[in-house]
Amino acid sequence: MARDDPFWRRKTLSEMTLQEWESLCDGCGKCCVVLLEDAEDGSIHRTDVACRLLDLKTIRCLDYANRHKRVPGCVKLTPDNVKALGWMPDTCAYRLVAEGRDLFDWHPLKTGDRDSTHDAAISVKGGLISELDIDEDALETRIVDDRNSQKRG
Repeated sequence: MARDDPFWRRKTLSEMTLQEWESLCDGCGKCCVVLLEDAEDGSIHRTDVACRLLDLKTIRCLDYANRHKRVPGCVKLTPDNVKALGWMPDTCAYRLVAEGRDLFDWHPLKTGDRDSTHDAAISVKGGLISELDIDEDALETRIVDDRNSQKRG
C-alpha cells in the first residue's frame, strides 16, 4: 500500500486509532435493528424494529457511550469479532476492511458528507419503528425478508 492511501486501505482494524475506528461507521443504523434468532435452527431474522436507543430521525445512538450497559444485547464490535458476526450487513465498513475490501463510494469517509449513506438509500432511515413502540411479544410479527423487505407470515 502507498503511504498516501487512506488509513482503511493501509491499516488493519487492530492497527487503527480509536478516532479512525469510530470514523469507519457509515451511520447506516443496520446494526441497531432488532434481530431474532430461531431457537430451532439458529438462523437470524431481521425485523423492522430499531433498538430503543436509536434516534429514528438522525439514525444515531442516543447514548452511545453507555449503549452496552443500557442494552444488554448490544454487541461491541472489535477487530477480533467483526469477521465472526455473520449478521453484519455486507455494506458495513468494518466488515469490508476486515475482508480486505475498499469502502463503497457513498461512504462518508469518501464523500466527506455525513449524510451520504442516507442519500444513497443505504441506511435504515425511514424504515423502522422503535422497540419502545411495540410489545416485545409482537416482535416475531415484525420479521422482514432481507431480500425484499416484505413482512413474513
